[in-house]
Amino acid sequence: MNHSTPIIEGCDLSIGYRSGKQVKTVHRHLNFSLHRGELTCLLGANGAGKSTLLRTLAATQMPLEGSLKLLGRPIASYSERERSRTIGVVLTDKTQAGGLTVYELVALGRQPHTGFFGRLHARDHEVIRHALQAVGITHKAQTYTSELSDGERQKAMIAKALVQECPLILLDEPTAFLDVTSRIETMNLLHRLAVEEQKAILLSTHDIEQALILADRLWLLTREGGLECGVTEDLILHNRMDSLFPQNKNIRFDLMHGGYSPIVSGQKSVCLQADDEMLRHWAQNALNRNNCFCLSELSDDYPTVRITSPENILLTTSQGTYTCTSFDELLQNI
Repeated sequence: MNHSTPIIEGCDLSIGYRSGKQVKTVHRHLNFSLHRGELTCLLGANGAGKSTLLRTLAATQMPLEGSLKLLGRPIASYSERERSRTIGVVLTDKTQAGGLTVYELVALGRQPHTGFFGRLHARDHEVIRHALQAVGITHKAQTYTSELSDGERQKAMIAKALVQECPLILLDEPTAFLDVTSRIETMNLLHRLAVEEQKAILLSTHDIEQALILADRLWLLTREGGLECGVTEDLILHNRMDSLFPQNKNIRFDLMHGGYSPIVSGQKSVCLQADDEMLRHWAQNALNRNNCFCLSELSDDYPTVRITSPENILLTTSQGTYTCTSFDELLQNI
């Protein structure tokens, strides 16, 4: 476990908005820390306050109360230039820099070190080349940003954050507009960068499946319960994932398979037998979808489904035993 000095640490933090004399508090009593070498995923329903928390960590809005320290210093004591050398931010918004090459876009991340009109020196070019290589788009360096796929564009934006040489990188929904392959690649890339580049990386995401696989830690944020932080497996196995959507009684977290699914409102019960865990999972998936509760114990009161392969499914009812050669056939006869 990482016992290093936190990159950023919040203690009894209240976050929200000030408008004149009006104060709107979104969350109170938040406690957390982020460490080098770890990927942390911020999960929560829409409206839970994830964006407010990210903006507070990025210092684009100040905390209402409590302590927020960046590298041991109060975050409010940092100048804008100091913050830009310490915190890298990647937003969901699609970049409008279509007329720039990938190399030129990534080079913009060196501004905290060179100034807006600063010239790039040998050291800057070295950092840019390293970032392009780290995210795997060196071969796209001279390609215009407008010609990139969504996944490639996201990699370029991550490279732009990397060249800031910040110990902390914050990302707001970095996989929101990506296809399945690009989502997995991006999440895997961020975990690798956290470890290899020794960054503290925090991202908000609705891609819970990938978060559970790749996040070293989870931050679970709810309106009712505030923020709960911990190692991914600790939170999962202590049934904390069910706290994410407490107001929705129709979904549950599947501990075995690491995802959310509807509560089965079965109209009938079936005894399901399978030696192979994978076959059992998909047979239960099909039967649940067709309003069948699946029981493990055999009973003469209910039909029995015995599956040994996708082409060999025995269905036993009060009328006799049938061999089904597909799930299609099983579901027509159940």
